[in-house]
Amino acid sequence: MFAHVKGGVFSSARIPVAIAVVVIAVCAVLADHQNKIVSDQVARVDVLAKVNVVRAKLEGKINGNLQLARGLVAAVTTEPYMGQQRFTELASRLFNEDSQLRNIAGAPDLVISLMYPMAGNEKAIGLDYRNNDQQRAAALRARDERKLILAGPVDLAQGGRAFIGRFPVFVKSAGNTERFWGIVSAVVDVQRLYQASGLLDKDLGIDIALIGNDALGTKGVQFFGDERVVKSDPVTADVLFPSGSWQIAAIPKGGWPATPANAWRLRAIMAAAAALILIPFLAAGRLINERQRNYWELHRLSRRLELALEASAIGVWEHDLETNHLAWDDRVNEIYGREADGGPRGYSDWAGAIHPNDLPQALADFDNAVTGRGTYSSEYRVVRPNGEIRHVRSRATFYQTANNSPRMVGAEWDVTADVLLNTDLVRAKQLTESKNTELESAKARIEHVALHDSLTDLPNRRYLDQMLENYAAKARLNGGYAALLHVDLDRFKHINDTLGHAAGDAMLVHASSVLQSNVGDRGFVARIGGDEFVVLCTVHDDASQAAVLANRIIEQMRRPVYYHGHQCRFGVSVGISIDNGNDADARQLLVNADIALYRAKRRGRNRHEFFSGELQSEIVKTKRIADEILAGLERNEFVAYYQPQFDAKTLEIVGVEALARWKHPERGILAPDVFLKIAEELNVVSVIDRKILQQSLLDFEAWTAERIGIPRVSVNVSARRLQDEELLKSLRDLNIRKGTLSFELVESIFLDDNDDLVTWNVEQIKELGIDIEIDDFGTGYASIVSLLKLQPRRLKIDRQLVDPIVNSPQQRQVVSSIIEIGKSLGIEIVAEGVETMKHARLLKGLGCDILQGYAFGRALNPEDLRSFVRSRRLRVAG
Repeated sequence: MFAHVKGGVFSSARIPVAIAVVVIAVCAVLADHQNKIVSDQVARVDVLAKVNVVRAKLEGKINGNLQLARGLVAAVTTEPYMGQQRFTELASRLFNEDSQLRNIAGAPDLVISLMYPMAGNEKAIGLDYRNNDQQRAAALRARDERKLILAGPVDLAQGGRAFIGRFPVFVKSAGNTERFWGIVSAVVDVQRLYQASGLLDKDLGIDIALIGNDALGTKGVQFFGDERVVKSDPVTADVLFPSGSWQIAAIPKGGWPATPANAWRLRAIMAAAAALILIPFLAAGRLINERQRNYWELHRLSRRLELALEASAIGVWEHDLETNHLAWDDRVNEIYGREADGGPRGYSDWAGAIHPNDLPQALADFDNAVTGRGTYSSEYRVVRPNGEIRHVRSRATFYQTANNSPRMVGAEWDVTADVLLNTDLVRAKQLTESKNTELESAKARIEHVALHDSLTDLPNRRYLDQMLENYAAKARLNGGYAALLHVDLDRFKHINDTLGHAAGDAMLVHASSVLQSNVGDRGFVARIGGDEFVVLCTVHDDASQAAVLANRIIEQMRRPVYYHGHQCRFGVSVGISIDNGNDADARQLLVNADIALYRAKRRGRNRHEFFSGELQSEIVKTKRIADEILAGLERNEFVAYYQPQFDAKTLEIVGVEALARWKHPERGILAPDVFLKIAEELNVVSVIDRKILQQSLLDFEAWTAERIGIPRVSVNVSARRLQDEELLKSLRDLNIRKGTLSFELVESIFLDDNDDLVTWNVEQIKELGIDIEIDDFGTGYASIVSLLKLQPRRLKIDRQLVDPIVNSPQQRQVVSSIIEIGKSLGIEIVAEGVETMKHARLLKGLGCDILQGYAFGRALNPEDLRSFVRSRRLRVAG
């Protein structure tokens, strides 16, 4: 019976131990799991901080490069028929050392015909996006959605890989409608972008993958990095662009750590805590066993154990308040670094072990508990005999024994590990906050770099675009109007070419300083291109305020600037546009100022011009005529008219000059003064020359077959036509009979001694039996040396010299001198602009060979020329 009860009691004593073991095990697993979660979060925060830096760089570089190309797109909108030379002039301003642009291409009607730089990109010329499987979809998408499309990475026709930002260009056409002009593509080099964004940095500390080919975000395919990154639960962030996004994914180098760095340390702490908890339970079991031998002793011990468990005791103590006697168990002795000898302890043993800085508070806590006969709770440091400091938490409760002896019974446990862990957590939190602060600072720096020019620290084009959104509206709210000054440096390229780019940079810094000093805080100054600046300010009274500012800037920019002993002089041209108060797109201010700047440069530079409705009308008219010229070329509306040339002595027809006329469907026959200047800007004068030449040769063959009696025909040839490397091949294929065709060249063509191609072409043309004539002689700067070098067959005196000879002896003497020079060199002399027979008699007397002008006949179409020649022949025969 006793044995059975004893066994039952013994088994009952083990139940709390088993429960404690289970609870401790569960707590240990949960703590280990929570530690891993915290460790993983810290690792992911670190990776995210690095990812955000790379993401910000990618956004800044891509958007910065694309922003550079927007100015060129605006220029193409106003000059849709620009040629390669103009395209090169504009595009060259966009390239700088900090950009990743590889080239910029223009594709009218989706076929690449404009390129900068041309070197290394020749293979891309002629690429038709509609026939290219890799680039067709993005190009058509840009056209159909009428917005910028970022494609890539793409394999280029000229070799290499790049991201391509495609800008659809729509231009105004007749009827105030828009037509699709084509695509302007900004090609960003893949490797240079990756390098500039830090993706290739070996010390980055993370593995990165990019998803979203063609800026499709998570819908796109992965185009950078190892597939392992995407499959390893990466940290992700979106890289945002104007036309889409990429997703950036990253993991630490080598992958996520499987076990936290402090795992074994935490497990050791948990094991120690488990031991601290289990020891009292084991002690309690021992006390329960002792109860079988001594009931009253067991009753006292069980009472102590219950109170200790109630106070979450680990090391148990009892303090007799009357005698100041302390009873410590072995665990308390261990906490205080004392021998576990069961020896007597006193109040002084406890108070003497407490750290001096913590002792007043510990004593106050104890005294308060005794006075109030309540629960005692305190936390303090103890100094062990060996000098080691431990953190201790103590809890106790007041009670009285059967003889009313007042006592405190409680427990203490070492919480040093918890305190250190809390300290580590606080430190980790502070470190995280510090990294977040650094990240915000880095983000601010990146934003500043993305919105400012690196050389002058002025706002860049991207910043200007943001300002334009609201600047005009704010100016109107303040009772004024927004004024935009587009400033372009004159002769800047000359300084760059002669003194180097360092001198050019110094001039740009000087120019920015001048602009800032004149504008101050009353406006906004930005650098939008190589040597182009923009000033935004508010005018209140009238536009003269902007003119005063522009004149002040022009005046200060004229002053010489010294660079390493060299005196540098340059000026500026300024285009000014004023907000008209309508709710129009504020960006139109920049377009209008650019148009005014173009006018200022054409009128001599170093001046300012205002954009106006008249200028706008001129631009619209020029564009309309340009469109009609191109359409007229397609419809063969440019035809040849012929003005007869007569022998000065016999007055017989010795030839005709083919003159270009435009057979306009609405305005009738138009002379070159209506279309020639615009045709030169469109670079189609050589096309018109070629058409006139072809028609002249066909008409000449018909006249020869009909025996009309026209010995030769003269055709005007432009300078660009002479620079055509295919000119000679096309002429050889025509099989022209010697002496039947003459090319009329304006005298300025052959004055360029450096143009070897033109000189060589002229000599080859003469070898083909085609005569060379100098047209408009006397209006340029031809010299005797030039005549000797060219050795033309004929020299045509300009009508401006011929017209005054009737009334001016001095003018007759000038013409006589020209004739004598030509005769001495064996050159026939042709006089054009012979308006009266008196002119004809004087020129004949001076020795002129051939006469041409209204006195004998106007320019005629082929049929009228036939009738004119036949009727003249009949009159002579009669």
